[in-house]
Amino acid sequence: MAQQFVQAEIQGDKVVLFVKPTCSYCITAQNVLSKYKFKPGHLKSIDISARADMANLQEYFLELTGARTVPRVFIGEECVGGGSDVEALHKSGKLESMLQSIGALR
Repeated sequence: MAQQFVQAEIQGDKVVLFVKPTCSYCITAQNVLSKYKFKPGHLKSIDISARADMANLQEYFLELTGARTVPRVFIGEECVGGGSDVEALHKSGKLESMLQSIGALR
C-alpha cells in the first residue's frame, strides 16, 4: 500500500517532498525549492505525519532510498535525499538543471 502510494506520487515531471511539518530539514528543503518558479502542479509537499501508514511509508523510503528520514525529496522518480542534500544541490547550481531536465520549471 505504501509502495503504491509513493510510486503514484513520484512522476517523471514533478518534484515531490515527503515531509513532517515540525521537521527543520523539511522546512529547509521547502525554502530552497520555493526560490524556483515551478509550473503549476509540478511541486508537491506531502505531509506524512498524519497518515495511518506513516511507519510503512518510512520503511519503504528506507528500501527505496537507503534512508527512512524525512524529507525524502524526489526530482522525477529519483530521490535526491533530504534537506541538506537539496540545499547543497542548490548552492552548487545543479538543482536548477535537474529541475529543468524534467520540465518542472516555467
